[in-house]
Amino acid sequence: MNKLLAVLVVSIMSSTVYAGGEMKEVCKDKLDKAGKPVMKDGKAVQVCKKIKVHKKLEGTDVPVKK
Repeated sequence: MNKLLAVLVVSIMSSTVYAGGEMKEVCKDKLDKAGKPVMKDGKAVQVCKKIKVHKKLEGTDVPVKK
């Protein structure tokens, strides 16, 4: 039973789905409690995150009910 559970967990972990998309790094200025940017050596400190950007698909408009 434990071996079956272990195999199930490993198969779920290894079968992660890759949805495609482009990785993009987005940076914003770090703000203090007063809302002003945090400065270090005359430059604003930035907080960066990597996000996945997907291609936008075009669709048709939803008809309005009468």
